[in-house]
Amino acid sequence: MAVTVELGLSKAFTLDDPVAGVIGSTEFTIGGVAWADVTDRVRGISISRGKNRDLDRFNAGSLSVEFNNTDRAFDPLYTSSPFYGNIVPRRGVRVLADGTAQYVGKVTDWNLGYDPSGQSIAALDAADAFTFLAQQVLTVGTAVEQTSGARVNAVLSQATIDWPLTDRDIDTGASTLGADVFDGNALTYLQKVELSEGGLLFIDKDGLVAFRDRLSTPTTDNVTVFADDGTGIPFAPAQVEYGTEQLFNQITVTSPAGTATANGALSQTRYGILENSVSTLLSTLTQVEDYADFLVGRYDEPEYRFAQIAVDMSNLSSAQKASMFALDMASVIQIKFTPNDVGDPIERYGLVISIGHDISADEHIMNIGVGSLQTSLFVIGDSEFGTIGESAPGVLGF
Repeated sequence: MAVTVELGLSKAFTLDDPVAGVIGSTEFTIGGVAWADVTDRVRGISISRGKNRDLDRFNAGSLSVEFNNTDRAFDPLYTSSPFYGNIVPRRGVRVLADGTAQYVGKVTDWNLGYDPSGQSIAALDAADAFTFLAQQVLTVGTAVEQTSGARVNAVLSQATIDWPLTDRDIDTGASTLGADVFDGNALTYLQKVELSEGGLLFIDKDGLVAFRDRLSTPTTDNVTVFADDGTGIPFAPAQVEYGTEQLFNQITVTSPAGTATANGALSQTRYGILENSVSTLLSTLTQVEDYADFLVGRYDEPEYRFAQIAVDMSNLSSAQKASMFALDMASVIQIKFTPNDVGDPIERYGLVISIGHDISADEHIMNIGVGSLQTSLFVIGDSEFGTIGESAPGVLGF
């Protein structure tokens, strides 16, 4: 298994520079970047991406890399460094595992530590595109009635944001959003679109802004199986949640089109009233009512769920490693676990909502955060999510 860290070095055309300013150069181009492999200097890597629970919004992904800096290669003032002029914030950085991207972002900080022994360390901190979207302000204007995916693209295409089309992966969207006034923070607005859709907005492992609508339903055709009985990828003892963290039986949905409240009567009898409210941009009262009904149907009972699992990558086959490195937010997984080898195995499907890597010279641990799929949208023809009933995970949605 090869984990690679690459630093983006500027190869941009520069007017009047005797080297970088040569017209027709194939090395120095407009916006040019060359990726330099700095893996041989790495001491440790930590990656954190995703969110903690289904109803949370995704956080900005973070990366920390610790380098050996005894030769001052990462000292921005050392002119003999092979990276001189590039040890600055906002340079690109990426981490690959067996050639598959696991993180793409930009440097936010360089922190240098010089020990009298000569064991000098350079620490790189990076953030993904969410951090930079959070710093953008919308161009004040009017949004037309459109699907949620079209609204995401409209925001990203604003002059104040100007997000490249090649850096987007946007679903069409199943909800129609009403006319609106653009104003305020770009990321905050995009997350309201995400909430209005009931979908997912995140930065994927390739650094793209990704938007998944609620009809991007799971199937059992491409499921990564984790198991403690030898039938799937082995994992460390699971963290399980079973409580009221995601239990709501009275949900009020609002939009400029109106307000609707849905109640889970049986759930309220069992657990008392647990309220939640959702502010959306939906264009019609019918959508608002349907969304409230859907949310109550999804969250009005407590669920036994695997919140997180950990995988020691050194214990895996090449095929299993490839499956792990292919995971991203919204990937479907199945967990099979028999606590203490007592009783029947517990089997649950889940949606990946966070991924972490802790890498040192001696080990590589991947941590996978798991979201609920026990009440996933109905998928016609699927052996698991195409069933309806009290114990079936597939439910009809709006």
